[in-house]
Amino acid sequence: MPEGDTIFRAARTLNQALARRMVTRFDSVFTRLTRVNEDHPIVGRMIDRVDARGKHLLIWFSGDLVLRTHMRMHGSWHIYRPGERWQRPRAEMRIIIGTPEYEAVAFSVPIAELTSGRDLERDPAVRDLGPDILQDEFDTAEAIRRIESMPDAHIADALLDQRAIAGIGNIFKSEALFVARINPFACVGDLSRADVERAVDAARRLLRASALQRPGAFSVYSRSGRPCRRCGTPISRRKQGIDARGTWVRALSG
Repeated sequence: MPEGDTIFRAARTLNQALARRMVTRFDSVFTRLTRVNEDHPIVGRMIDRVDARGKHLLIWFSGDLVLRTHMRMHGSWHIYRPGERWQRPRAEMRIIIGTPEYEAVAFSVPIAELTSGRDLERDPAVRDLGPDILQDEFDTAEAIRRIESMPDAHIADALLDQRAIAGIGNIFKSEALFVARINPFACVGDLSRADVERAVDAARRLLRASALQRPGAFSVYSRSGRPCRRCGTPISRRKQGIDARGTWVRALSG
């Protein structure tokens, strides 16, 4: 699943291509979008901006209309010049937003809705998000408070909970806890506030760096059986949480 850094980069790229341009085409395979489009036509509107909130990508149109998409596991947005060949199959197209200069195409995006700015803020999917780890005004104290409200949760699962912190996914959950030297399977209630703060700070540093430039080699993620770059201890992968998601950790740390 794309994490906050990937969505941040996608929003930045879309904003550079689309902001302050007029929509000349809007197509979608989602009937819920086309029905709204019939009542509130998108063609002819200006695209005010594109930004990200956690793992949600938001395209803001003039006249208080917002397109919210979530990528889940395989979704992505691409930018093309009109007539340029797509890099993914046409059968995977879900949304097209055209301007005279560019086409933005959403491929395999499973979640998309058109809403107003006011209704967006009332939507539990957005309303209940924790502080966005990539925003300049990120509230570290509030994020720590929300994590500490889950004392029985493993710290790795708490970092993944978007109601605690918006934007962290499976990659940077493992990477941040490795950098912070915290066992991913430790319960939040068994950690000190300094431990939790160290984990949050590590996640923020890593995600902000990745948002500016695609990450290079990972320390533990997807490196099962390979030696730790720091000490040579083998890296292991263990299933964790109700979704049995993979957690990568040095074998000796539990």
